[in-house]
Amino acid sequence: MNPNNEKYAEALRRLLVIMNELRAKCPWDSKQTLDSLRHLTIEECYELSDAILEGDLEEIKKELGDVMLHIVFYSKIGAEKKAFDIADVMNGVCEKLIARHPHVFGDVTVKNEADVKRNWELLKLKEKGDNPSVLAGVPKSLPALLKALRIQEKASAVGFDWQRREEVWEKVEEEIAEFKESMSREEAEQEFGDLLFSLVNYARFVDINPETALEKSNKKFIKRFNYIESATLAAGKSLQEISLADMDAYWEKAKIIV
Repeated sequence: MNPNNEKYAEALRRLLVIMNELRAKCPWDSKQTLDSLRHLTIEECYELSDAILEGDLEEIKKELGDVMLHIVFYSKIGAEKKAFDIADVMNGVCEKLIARHPHVFGDVTVKNEADVKRNWELLKLKEKGDNPSVLAGVPKSLPALLKALRIQEKASAVGFDWQRREEVWEKVEEEIAEFKESMSREEAEQEFGDLLFSLVNYARFVDINPETALEKSNKKFIKRFNYIESATLAAGKSLQEISLADMDAYWEKAKIIV
């Protein structure tokens, strides 16, 4: 037995006791519902994502605690409704992990990570039964870029996919050409969407998460633009007072520093 098991159990018990106290005695916590917590949970997940991208382990620990609090909060509300409790939540995910890892807990043999992912998607479909849509499990509220990736992964799991990444790049080039030839705003919007979709597909083939890649570029731009602002202020000016050439010069310096 892992000697840390009791420590983990005690920490969870402590959190559950605190949650019970808050639900009973705090005016704010006592009023929360599944719906009212939803947007806060999404915010906490994005804050965790930010901490991961920054590689800040201390901040990751804090944000994981916030996410854990939300899991316990939802479970407490579920128990009040006599629908489920924290034990049901944990046992449910345990059963799912065992069922979807037959290569670990059963006699299925896999060759690599790709086999594991393919089996996972096929097992999800089998669990739903009654001929469910392959794409039914893609959450409607996912950000569009991440949704495109999940759509493509699920289609791939049942064999609907390109064979070589060169074929995918040819599709990207085809979509670029069609976008450049667009005659109207509506057509351009449609072709731009197709281009993004094909780029996400290519990213998948070269093992890049497009959502992560774009967010890293966003953060890089913010840091470099912040440098331009700081350097401009240090020179006693505002951005509105300097030329584009000056901004470009600061940008080149920022590329070296950031």
